[in-house]
Amino acid sequence: MPTETADAGAPQLEVELRGVGKSFGGLPVLQGIDLRLVPGEVHGLVGENGAGKSTLAKIIAGLYTADEGTLVVNGEETGFGSPREALDRGISAIAQELALVPSLSVAENVYLGREPRVLGFIDRRRLRKKFVALAAGAGFDLDPDRSVGSMRIADQQKVEILRALARGASVIVMDEPTAALSASDTELLHGVVRQLAASGHTVVLVSHYLSEVLELCDTVTILRDGKLIRTARTSSETETTLIEGMLGRTLDSVFPDKSPAPAGADEVLVVRDLVAPGVNGVSFTVRAGEIVGVAGLVGAGRSEIAHAIFGAARRSGGSVTASGADLRPSAIGSALRGGVFLIPESRKEQGLVMQRAIRENVTLSNLAELAPAGWIRTGAERREARKILDGVTVIGDDRRSVSDLSGGNQQKVLFARALQRRRRVLIADEPTRGVDVGSRRSIYDLIVAQANQGIGVVVISSDVEEVLGLAHRILVVRGGRIVGEFSGAAMTEENILTAAFADPITSEDA
Repeated sequence: MPTETADAGAPQLEVELRGVGKSFGGLPVLQGIDLRLVPGEVHGLVGENGAGKSTLAKIIAGLYTADEGTLVVNGEETGFGSPREALDRGISAIAQELALVPSLSVAENVYLGREPRVLGFIDRRRLRKKFVALAAGAGFDLDPDRSVGSMRIADQQKVEILRALARGASVIVMDEPTAALSASDTELLHGVVRQLAASGHTVVLVSHYLSEVLELCDTVTILRDGKLIRTARTSSETETTLIEGMLGRTLDSVFPDKSPAPAGADEVLVVRDLVAPGVNGVSFTVRAGEIVGVAGLVGAGRSEIAHAIFGAARRSGGSVTASGADLRPSAIGSALRGGVFLIPESRKEQGLVMQRAIRENVTLSNLAELAPAGWIRTGAERREARKILDGVTVIGDDRRSVSDLSGGNQQKVLFARALQRRRRVLIADEPTRGVDVGSRRSIYDLIVAQANQGIGVVVISSDVEEVLGLAHRILVVRGGRIVGEFSGAAMTEENILTAAFADPITSEDA
């Protein structure tokens, strides 16, 4: 069994999967997977949503048990009935949703359930000493006494990693670890992953970000429809070859063709001197058929602007006008009646009712028409939802829980809800976060189709390439203010990043 405080000195494990298969409800999600994990390497798993990569990662970490095939650890055939059994063999998983106790300190979280004790009481001096030694060995600079709930996500992930190391983990499985991180925090986490590999640990990285996989991983495995397409050195792959492997076809363009911005179209959204929590005097307009991108660093105030316009945050100053009608402050109903619809940043926390049916999530914002007398006309609801779901390419029984869908299809359900309403303005906040490359293109097509129908679209994204690929005009936000506006040839990554980090810049059409 691994030692309790193994860090750089944890025993190296060679893990191999032979012919592994897994089914849910009689439907195969993994078939005949052969995989070998080498000590001291970062091994990436990529594939579209539903390809089976998270299921495979969970089998490695003991969260799922394979229905077929064999798991081999250091030459010995084995099987894990629980994460605890996997951990006893030196394999640990760090989920996207971190499992920490916010009210406890860093050291208490790291040794939770394994605290050194004297006469039944926690020996805090020894606990602190053990933590300091462990953190130093891993190269982490963390305050052992700080409350975990007060830390940023990147440092919380370090706490999770230390907890795994404290339990002797040699193989660490990380599922989408950078999905909620800023660019700077992502780079910090990348450094941590490199440290782990350099000290002989194996890291299994599940990620939608292909550039991240190519930069960080030594080896990458491509999955498609539950089958292993290939495992290769990342040095021999490119984003294009990975995408083609994931989709089984070429992807001619990540973004749809961009039509010119409409000249002289009516202004469908006018924001003047907007003041709200995190918003400091923002003014801009959106014309019918125009896609306006909003870029900026995490915490710059992008989402706060969207919430203030939509009435989901209290507005203390300024005005918002949609198609000539003033929208009342802090009144979502006023925004909806004015034809403004928001697709929020977090589909799980702000957008979808995860345990309700797909159909109910689609019709949620249009119940007044479907239930004029207080009772939902189920036949009309079924027909309306099916028509719109077909339009956004979400197939299958719409009575299923929306939580059963992949991230990409969940995002399409939010777009379907928006399409149900009469709208003149669509605000999409991080529309492709946690979405695979195939679904991403489908969502881009939906956004462009809205603009082609004369709807003003605001796309908020931390992905500069996404904003550049979609927008006719780009606003850069910093400190709750618009500090740069670019269009035409001035829309470059360099200009956007300069505005986001440096002094205010404004550029006219080139």
